[in-house]
Amino acid sequence: MTDAVHLARHPVALRGPEPVVISAAAVASAFGRGVEPLLSAVLDGAPGFRAVRRFDVAQRRVGVAATLPGSPSLGDELDRVIGEACDEAVLSPALRAQSPLYLAVHGDPDLPRVSGAEAGRHGADAFARSVAKRSGLSDETARAYTSACVAASTAVADAAAAVARGRVSRVVVAAGYLVDPDQFALFDAGRALAPDGRVRPFSARRGGLLLGDGMGAVVIESASAAARRGVKPLARLAGWGRTGDAYHVCRPRPDGAGLARAITAAAQRASIRAEAIGYVNAHGSGTAHSDAAEAAALHSALGESAETVPVSSTKSVHGQALEAGALVELIVTLHTLRAGQLPVNAGYLGPDEECRLNLVLAPGQTRSIDYALSINSAFGGANTALLVGAP
Repeated sequence: MTDAVHLARHPVALRGPEPVVISAAAVASAFGRGVEPLLSAVLDGAPGFRAVRRFDVAQRRVGVAATLPGSPSLGDELDRVIGEACDEAVLSPALRAQSPLYLAVHGDPDLPRVSGAEAGRHGADAFARSVAKRSGLSDETARAYTSACVAASTAVADAAAAVARGRVSRVVVAAGYLVDPDQFALFDAGRALAPDGRVRPFSARRGGLLLGDGMGAVVIESASAAARRGVKPLARLAGWGRTGDAYHVCRPRPDGAGLARAITAAAQRASIRAEAIGYVNAHGSGTAHSDAAEAAALHSALGESAETVPVSSTKSVHGQALEAGALVELIVTLHTLRAGQLPVNAGYLGPDEECRLNLVLAPGQTRSIDYALSINSAFGGANTALLVGAP
């Protein structure tokens, strides 16, 4: 029995006793600070890639990324989005102090500039605790997630599981990445960056990914906790799934089996069938092997629905934000659900037979959506699926 048939005939709720909601969200991207400029760009399919000015790229094959102007500080940007999300969720100082921070980051940006003796005080966990303390959150329970492109979505899944089972009332999940010279050089040397300066997910002649700035924060809590404060949630976090297939250090399994299992697990937790999913925000890195494997995963998990459900990768607009990417994309996804407007899969040049999906190729498309799916994959075979529903 395929995953798709299993999903269609045997939806089983596996969430736990507490309904989980997202009560607030804040974001910053190359388009500016706030949801509106980012949402406007992805709905229009207007990419934010431009020449990198933050550091010297004269010796690189590719010289573009989606970046905020100037020299922003990761710590300052994280403080800002966390504060905005906590304010939107009407969290008092006392409630903030009780709330753990789960932070997805590549690491402490100061680490490369400190001596060996001081390095121990600049690990990712120490950085998460310092961010939590500045934000008035519980620094003793802060966690750091560094698992590349699924870091933020793994943090969200952990937070949802803790809330659903009543272990905590809420968790603040935040993530941040600013395009930096080390990671840029690594991806450029590996010939992973798109030489034509465009990300073209699921398209013929796609040439690779491009990096982008991204910071985000969400407040994940029980529906009852939000109701006690009179806060109307942005969305329900209806389901989540995580798998690891360990197929290859950097290439995905060609059949997408691991990602398909994550999608199925998320839908089972939500107790829904495949046809209930009204939009998929795909990982869609724009690389040959990854996009083909992801398309295979969607067909395996969703069956016939994979031919009709609208799909787009907003990385084609805001770029790959590494550890923060999944949270930026989740925020886009939940606002897509609320607005009923579909983000554009930008950069498309033509069909690829290995990527048979119903791609959103033009702006202005609307659809009533009950559930939307955000999926991500990372090197080493890690896969996540997050399913949001109308509140």
